[in-house]
Amino acid sequence: MKVKNWIRKNPVVISRSALLPAAVLLMKEHNIRHLPVVDGGQLVGFITESDLRQFSFPAMVEDIPVHQVMVSNPITIDAEASVEDAAKIIFENKIGGLPVLEDGELLGVITASDLLAAFIEVMGLLKATTRLDVQVDEKCGNVDMVTGIIMENGGEILNMATDGKGTSRQKVYYFRLASCDADPIVKALELAGHKILSVMN
Repeated sequence: MKVKNWIRKNPVVISRSALLPAAVLLMKEHNIRHLPVVDGGQLVGFITESDLRQFSFPAMVEDIPVHQVMVSNPITIDAEASVEDAAKIIFENKIGGLPVLEDGELLGVITASDLLAAFIEVMGLLKATTRLDVQVDEKCGNVDMVTGIIMENGGEILNMATDGKGTSRQKVYYFRLASCDADPIVKALELAGHKILSVMN
């Protein structure tokens, strides 16, 4: 998944010379917590809701320009990068969002909330699903053969994971399928020599 498919395009921006009350107002009006700061159309900084929290009273921000509070030369990410890369950057730097650039130009902003939405979509967590926990016995076939059996018996695999437990020949795999009748799949897998640990709808 590429960042460009999950970003908030045409982001709300603010000039580096604008005063902090304008930044506060924009965040409230658009229900956002991050503002790219521009100068002549070019990204020069990033200001967040947390940057503004140090100013407890409106009188404290009246005469302070954005450039005195913003993060200069903010961490950015390319629009073609993966959401996994974006998540890693946000986590490692303990930040809430990233300006997204395309050919050096500001294209949008991706936030931790956007990334969570992307992972929920990919994991199918909001869809009706069937979870199948399978101990794959590689003496009877590898995980590719198991996925083949699942699909041949009407299972649509949304995602798959393993926790690395078990022996090298008997690892447990967790399959999340589009909601389905799992009985034919279970029977076929057991017939092939694999152990079904759990089936959950």
